[in-house]
Amino acid sequence: MLGSDLKVTTAIRLLFAGVAALTAAAAAAQTYPVKPVRIVNPFSPGGSLDLVARTLAKSMSAELGQQVIVDNRPGAGGTIGVDLVAKSPLDGYTLLAVQSSITINPSLQKNIPYDPVRDFAPISKIA
Repeated sequence: MLGSDLKVTTAIRLLFAGVAALTAAAAAAQTYPVKPVRIVNPFSPGGSLDLVARTLAKSMSAELGQQVIVDNRPGAGGTIGVDLVAKSPLDGYTLLAVQSSITINPSLQKNIPYDPVRDFAPISKIA
């Protein structure tokens, strides 16, 4: 009788542990995105990168069910917009649409405020 009580007790403990694990995982998992996503284009509106970013934002908005906006931040050969993204929180809500200038600017400008390798993680090739 003691052996069967031990098995039942162990089974109940495992059941509670499983339920607790599932509850904790559900509580920890949040739906992304819960607020609008911003794609920063470090160049002027109307250019080729802007057209690609706006097309991507429209598709992402439909897929994610959340607003995705394009934020043009031109200046200094793209450095202003790129630096804005480099200093933004690492939460996935600020993305950067960029072309080769991100790797060229450090060789052209003496004091670049970002490191193109350390400060960014590529997500996808878009065009």
